[in-house]
Amino acid sequence: MNNRKEWLSQVQEDIIDPERPIVDPHHHLWKENPRRKEYLVENLWEDTDTGHNIEKTVFVECNAEYLTDGPENLRPLGETQFVAEAAAQTAQDPNRATIGAIVSFARLLLGDQVEEVLQAHIEAGNGLFRGIRNQASWSASEAIANSRVEPPPHLYANPKFQEGFAQLGSLGLSFDAWLYHTQISDLTELARKFPDTTIIMDHFGGPLGIGPYANYRDEVFAKWKQDVATLSQCPNVNAKLGGIAMPLNGFGWDTADKPATSDDIVEAHRPYYMHTIEHFGPNRCMFESNFPVEKVSVSYPVLWNAFKKMAAEFSEDEKEALFRGTATRVYKID
Repeated sequence: MNNRKEWLSQVQEDIIDPERPIVDPHHHLWKENPRRKEYLVENLWEDTDTGHNIEKTVFVECNAEYLTDGPENLRPLGETQFVAEAAAQTAQDPNRATIGAIVSFARLLLGDQVEEVLQAHIEAGNGLFRGIRNQASWSASEAIANSRVEPPPHLYANPKFQEGFAQLGSLGLSFDAWLYHTQISDLTELARKFPDTTIIMDHFGGPLGIGPYANYRDEVFAKWKQDVATLSQCPNVNAKLGGIAMPLNGFGWDTADKPATSDDIVEAHRPYYMHTIEHFGPNRCMFESNFPVEKVSVSYPVLWNAFKKMAAEFSEDEKEALFRGTATRVYKID
């Protein structure tokens, strides 16, 4: 990601409403490996220190620093330990963004045996572990990359998965859902079956814009609108607003000569934001950066400018919910 600094620097904007307190509920951290350049606390701060008032953040699982030995099902504990140490580092400087919650991975297909893994995450999280994300993103098209955890089709409908999912509610843990728009109905059925478990839909439910969907944006949007409206009827589901500037969404900024401006983001994405807020309400919606993944298309300060432009006509209470309140409540951030 760091080699895109010069490319991202081509778009510079004045910061809108710089004093507004923000909780960024979705970012990653990882050490350098053959697939990606490092994104550690120092890199996170390089982004959060660019003018917006980012007070707290939420780390979301990304297969970082798993343990390399011991029982395979417990190896994701390495990620929680890694981020708990990073959170302690951020806590040393209260004038910069601090990591206020951790969402890690546990294989819910373990069924009720996953409770051991969840309890271990709680212990490893130093009071910050809030829930898990178990990705379901799957497509039959070879042009679309499936999740790195290689889920089967209809993972969320799998009885063994649901047996594992049932362990979350009793422990007071939440569930982040990452899927494609073709799978939103599976998430709706899961939410209906477990109405007392807090669920967060990541990245608008993954509206696809590549492969077989590349020339059918209007058709995808129409289906997405219908499924999101139905999902919103489940009061235990919250929505993250962001994460659709990735290559798989098909807007093309990742291959453009210049990155997106905030006006570019608003023009292309506003219908997704307004539809989701209309149906979920600001108190169940939260703006998210999805950094550093979104760096392939847009810089951090420009992205948050886009969010502020889209929220301009909302009341002060609604803005507070969208930028800080919903994330604070859902992830139980102190």
